[in-house]
Amino acid sequence: MQPHQLILFADYHQFYLQDEAASGDLSKAWSPEAVERMLAVANGVVGIGTLRNMDVGVTLEILAEPPSADTNGFDHVVEGSLDARCGTLVVAGCTDYFPDAARFALAPGSYRVRLSISGADTLSEDGLEGEDHYLVQLWPAPAGATVVLKQGAF
Repeated sequence: MQPHQLILFADYHQFYLQDEAASGDLSKAWSPEAVERMLAVANGVVGIGTLRNMDVGVTLEILAEPPSADTNGFDHVVEGSLDARCGTLVVAGCTDYFPDAARFALAPGSYRVRLSISGADTLSEDGLEGEDHYLVQLWPAPAGATVVLKQGAF
């Protein structure tokens, strides 16, 4: 499947992936550990942490199998799980109007979500400008623990 290129407003330094019918609440999922790993998981929703609370570039890839485990070229890589039951994935900034958010067809089931961040070294001193980029990859997989594959130094 072709990658989807998005620009999302990462208000509060985050955006999310959500099963359209899920009612998951990330407010309690953003523990200090989740903030450090830049990934929070709740029922049917995954919160993605960002380095800036501005518009950020996001590439979404929906894959049939796991991607390469190579973390070279990325500053931070983390994985978690998403339970998608309704067949529609919503990708949005946390303050976006939900009915207008981007939607993608997704077969119902359990998915692994990998976040790979690049461009951390391009941020301006005030944190407002930069070429940080967020690669989000999903593939069918049983639910599993959230794991950091490469911890960024930010």
